[in-house]
Amino acid sequence: MDRGSFSPEELTEFVNLMQVYEGAMYEISTKLEILDSEFQVRFSHDPIHHMERRLKSVNSILGKLKRRTLPVTVSSIKDNLFDVAGIRVICNYRDDVYSVSNYLSAQNDISVLRVKDYIKNPKQNGYRSLHVIYAVPVFLSSGAHYTPVEVQFRTIAMDYWASLEHALRYKTDLPDAKLAEHSQTLLDCARSLQNIETQMQNIHRDINGAPQVEETPKAD
Repeated sequence: MDRGSFSPEELTEFVNLMQVYEGAMYEISTKLEILDSEFQVRFSHDPIHHMERRLKSVNSILGKLKRRTLPVTVSSIKDNLFDVAGIRVICNYRDDVYSVSNYLSAQNDISVLRVKDYIKNPKQNGYRSLHVIYAVPVFLSSGAHYTPVEVQFRTIAMDYWASLEHALRYKTDLPDAKLAEHSQTLLDCARSLQNIETQMQNIHRDINGAPQVEETPKAD
């Protein structure tokens, strides 16, 4: 940890802040686990395949502040970084992505701060995922602290595509021509996967009574 970046007072405040972010992350993940259990009881279907949680490392937080030429202070973290706490929710089908994200967004103790739907509007490289930043209360002895958590919803196919694309992007020893070739192949694969997922989704709809939701959550 780059302790020289914070005063002793701010270092203590930073440690306390990270505890709050961790609490917010577990608040959201608990809500998601409850939703998944409810779907199993009501529809005999688990919409969530698995979840991954992470807190940004100290070096990652400091690096992001410096890249954006922001002050290296606890206040700056609170005001400008909304992805310190993150959860990746891997769903079985696209309907599950929108069902779970909308049911979570509708809970009255949660605020939706920002939504980016890269499923309906994929990135140029083919990346697809639904990114939602929620604010959830973390109750401490000092009261409720509404804290942001970035949740990325995606299907299994979207996830393994993104994992391979991430590995390719940081594979720096490949020649430029080979890198460009693989990038184009991945883009073609993203389009093919989208078509395959749609066909499998239609089959799943015919054999399962789970909600069919295609609406993107809206920010408050």
